[in-house]
Amino acid sequence: MKLDRNNRKQSGLRHKLRGGGASALLVLAVAGIGEASAAAASAPEILRSKCGTCHLENGALQRIGNLRKSPEGWDMTIARMGVWHKVEVSRDERKALVKYLADRQGLAPEESAPYRYLLERRPNAQDVVPNEEFAQMCGRCHSFGRVALQRRDAGEWQKLVHTHLGQFPSIEYSALGRDRNWRELALGQTAPQLAEHYPLRSAAWKDWQARQASKPAGAAGSWRVVGNRPGWGDYAGTMRVTARGGDRYDVDYEFAYAAGSRVSGRGEAILYTGYEWRGDATLGNQPVRSVFALSKDGSRLAGRWFLRNATEIGASFEAVRDEAKQRGRILAVQPALLKAGGPATVSVHGVRLGKDVDLGPGIRVLAAEQVSPHEVKLQLDVAADAAAGWRAVRAGAGRGEGRVAVYSRIDSVRVEPPFAYARHGGGTTTPESAQFEAIAYLDGADGKPGTDDDTRLGAVPASWTVDNFDDKAKAAEDAKFAGIMAPHGQFIPAFAGPNPARKGLNNVGDLSVVASVRDGERTLDAGGRLMVVVQRWNTPPLR
Repeated sequence: MKLDRNNRKQSGLRHKLRGGGASALLVLAVAGIGEASAAAASAPEILRSKCGTCHLENGALQRIGNLRKSPEGWDMTIARMGVWHKVEVSRDERKALVKYLADRQGLAPEESAPYRYLLERRPNAQDVVPNEEFAQMCGRCHSFGRVALQRRDAGEWQKLVHTHLGQFPSIEYSALGRDRNWRELALGQTAPQLAEHYPLRSAAWKDWQARQASKPAGAAGSWRVVGNRPGWGDYAGTMRVTARGGDRYDVDYEFAYAAGSRVSGRGEAILYTGYEWRGDATLGNQPVRSVFALSKDGSRLAGRWFLRNATEIGASFEAVRDEAKQRGRILAVQPALLKAGGPATVSVHGVRLGKDVDLGPGIRVLAAEQVSPHEVKLQLDVAADAAAGWRAVRAGAGRGEGRVAVYSRIDSVRVEPPFAYARHGGGTTTPESAQFEAIAYLDGADGKPGTDDDTRLGAVPASWTVDNFDDKAKAAEDAKFAGIMAPHGQFIPAFAGPNPARKGLNNVGDLSVVASVRDGERTLDAGGRLMVVVQRWNTPPLR
């Protein structure tokens, strides 16, 4: 693809975006860990002195106790009080308030679970909305997850409606507002429904408070970690977590990617509400943030870490404690795709593994090398008639969570995500890239691709190209100006316009994304769609 002058500048950004530069993310108090300050012990005093000016009535704080929110939700509330009402809160005071409020008025694990994609900043995630009315009344200006990650009583949901009317009066006249009596609907129907779906008091929150009061788990200890970073591949390693007091931790990481590279790092983390892990670290030379959830029994951490200034670039994360009761527990087999009719080499990662690994009928272990107490490298022979599809992998008599998939040929390929967006950079903003993967599939029993019985195998190597999506994009030469596609499936958008070479137009574009996958003598192609759009100026923690 021929690049214009504006796009050639983008080639220099490719390594930067992979290596930790990237688009702006506002730095929140919720992400700043730091030492536990004296302010933490006086959070109630901070509430009374800084919040009581407006909320104190007859010696008691009003309204604040009628809410429950995620750490990000409370941080946004405190920030909003500063912007709207000029409440002056120091960084230490802000951190103390977020910790205090999230611990006492947070969400139970079951309540936050459906919307963790928003907390973890997963790119191109599909918003979860219970019904169309909520989508139209609440989800047209921001994600519905931003609503669902809080709890209020009916009166507070109605007060939130009044707040919207007061601060955003155009809400009644914008799209999906002017075609209905928005105020009456919001107060009379939507607010009561929200109170029913997301009540202040719930059995889940009561149970979680009781669990925390009796036996808080904490995150200190040694952990075995596996994950996948799109564009880079699978990784595995260790995480050592040392308690500092006050639910704060020092963290050391050692990861190895299946492709051969290794990365280590150090950082800090804080645990909110007994399970909400928020961390800052440097992995290699990349500043990253982590958003994990600790399981109820404290044995598992799962979530996502991402580049601090480019949240769209990140990796899945799963960890279990390295302890005796986890012996023989498999976390992952890398690579997980095995082609029938030939040899294969895999690494089995888990906790205190031996060489005795069973991959099921048709897969014979020729040799086993104990790389470490937690990793075994296997030389395999996969029979030509080994059953296709996914199967469990077991290590001796231990627990088996590992899986491998056998295939003789790939039936079809799909691009994930099928629809994505990227954003221009320029001025005070940096580009927001889009990462794609080619996913191999087996046809199901019906022998047809693209139906519900297909088997998803996983990511496979691909060659990547972009083209104009339609005639309009072709006429505007979108593929020439919008940006470039890197070999690993990451699209790097151009800088924001106006571009003199494009008659003053911005470098937006409507593109087709094409992945070409080699499978033996065949080449399978798959397509997706990418919209390259203008900068994002507002980047709150919950969008």
